[in-house]
Amino acid sequence: MADATAVKKVAIRLPDGTVREYPQGTTVREVAQDIGGRTALEALVARVNGRLVDLFYRLEEDAEIELLTPATDAGLEVLRHSTAHVMAQAVKRLFPEARLAIGPPIENGFYYDFDLPRALTPEDLERIAAEMRRIISEDYAFSRQEMDREQAIQFFRDRGESYKVEILEELDDPRPSIYQQGEFIDLCRGPHIPSTGRIKAFALRSVAGAYWRGDSHRPMLQRIYGTAFATQEELDRYLELLAEAERRDHRRLGRELDLFSFREEAPGFVFWHPKGYQLYRTLVDFSRELQEPRGYLEVSTPWIYRTTLWETSGHWQHYKDNMFLIDADGDRMGVKPMNCPGHCLLYSQKVHSYRDLPVKFAEYGPLARFEASGTLHGALRVRGMHQDDAHIFLREDQIEEQIREVLELVDAIYSAFGMAYTIKLSTRPDEYMGELETWEKAEAALVRALEAAGREYTVNPKDGAFYGPKLDFDVTDALGRKWQCATVQLDFQFPERFDLYYVDRDGSHKRPVMIHRAIMGTLERFIGILVEHFAGAFPVWLAPVQVRVLPIGSDHVAYAARVRAELANAGVRAELDDRNEKIGYKIREAQVQKVPYMLVVGGKEVEAATVAVRHRRAGDQGSMPLATFIERIRHEIDSRSLD
Repeated sequence: MADATAVKKVAIRLPDGTVREYPQGTTVREVAQDIGGRTALEALVARVNGRLVDLFYRLEEDAEIELLTPATDAGLEVLRHSTAHVMAQAVKRLFPEARLAIGPPIENGFYYDFDLPRALTPEDLERIAAEMRRIISEDYAFSRQEMDREQAIQFFRDRGESYKVEILEELDDPRPSIYQQGEFIDLCRGPHIPSTGRIKAFALRSVAGAYWRGDSHRPMLQRIYGTAFATQEELDRYLELLAEAERRDHRRLGRELDLFSFREEAPGFVFWHPKGYQLYRTLVDFSRELQEPRGYLEVSTPWIYRTTLWETSGHWQHYKDNMFLIDADGDRMGVKPMNCPGHCLLYSQKVHSYRDLPVKFAEYGPLARFEASGTLHGALRVRGMHQDDAHIFLREDQIEEQIREVLELVDAIYSAFGMAYTIKLSTRPDEYMGELETWEKAEAALVRALEAAGREYTVNPKDGAFYGPKLDFDVTDALGRKWQCATVQLDFQFPERFDLYYVDRDGSHKRPVMIHRAIMGTLERFIGILVEHFAGAFPVWLAPVQVRVLPIGSDHVAYAARVRAELANAGVRAELDDRNEKIGYKIREAQVQKVPYMLVVGGKEVEAATVAVRHRRAGDQGSMPLATFIERIRHEIDSRSLD
């Protein structure tokens, strides 16, 4: 006869494959203590059967367990989430009238939104940080409990937390979870770290305004941004990186280097100054130089179409909210957010044979997308844009070859800027156009093309375009930051919707396939990225001004002007600084403007028909004949040297 008092055991499988048995109801923390070792000591949270849980979670059935430290992405995210709760506790201590909104972890940190009676100051942030340190030293345990939903609504209503009440009223969960540390209680799904004392290094960064739920018709809240790391050393490195990123901010450098500006009269659009537009043109010329030998045909298509076109393409059903719409002459029209429908119309204007394919249309014209005002960010997030855009119409048997060629273009462009990249395969989203079978065919074709080209990639589920799966390319800049730039989309849908065809060798009509591709992506955004990548000190081939000629005195201006003219004749972008200023001042200003080369000319240079060469970083390069310098700089330009 079985012993009714026997304790039931649960089998726990660890990441190394070993299995241990524990009494039912044992907590994850007790398992960690039994395992011992550094990972168990540093664990903040655990993954049980694939689900993140607190360390005080009780094991009631057999499970696979993974202990997570701050060295893991999930562990660090939970640490930051818990730090957001500590910040909210500090705010409530200092401002008891504050009402809590939401406080999630985000990339590289966290934030919490508060409804406060007055604007916070930098001094307030210092007080909040000091109170957070006090809470951390008090080492409160994070404890979790569940409440009936109606009970939770009443609980937060009694505390005056109207934003929490609103969340609960819309929450489809009969028993939401509540977390408490010390006197502080918050609505939260969790999980959290064991106690506040496990927070070792944090910093509060800034305060910004944020509408409740992103709705400009709702209350404006105050959002405090912060970050947390496992160690002070990691935090210090991150703060140094932030300081360097601030020094490289493209908005500041764009203004200081006279590249571009932004005006309230045209929110989300870039005003290109002459130097900035030279940079823009250099990039477009580079793109053309690579594309034309590969058979791309540059076109220009209208930028406003009747909505019937957008209905055919599917943009009206899937993208209308991101379009600028116009009512004119009884017509509803839309400004184009992308070129593909226009290129489909171009393709359809003549009959194509299978021998004609691939047909490659390239376009650099204007596009417009409605981005909410709160998301606009200099050149990195705009409403008016241009792309190195192209669409390839091809046969199915040409997919691998054409994807390989596009990958070669990606290599050629990003290597010119010294930027490495990784590839993500973004698959069918929840809202998609067309048949499932066609999507599966497109995704399989991209996989074959990548594998045939020997490229590594990761899968990014459900992030494809509504009309097809895509390859997204994340480039890494000089600070190690990743930027999603190039995109390559494989599309079986548009040819069907636009009734496109080609005549096959047997005379039958076949549907082509489309590749949508932009390699630099949005040129405005890519230039913003390049400004920050190079900190405004562009390599010679890309620099808007490649040489500044600096006469020492007024007697040397005529010779300096001849030098500038010879440089211009050699295809070098040069300017003359003939102001009545001391030469040291002129040199310093040229360096501040990050001009790659300065040619100083005085009496000796006039007499010897030479130039004294200075490099913005290497300094004095000595005197040399102008022809020698031109040969040198032309080699740098033609080879697209990264300097």
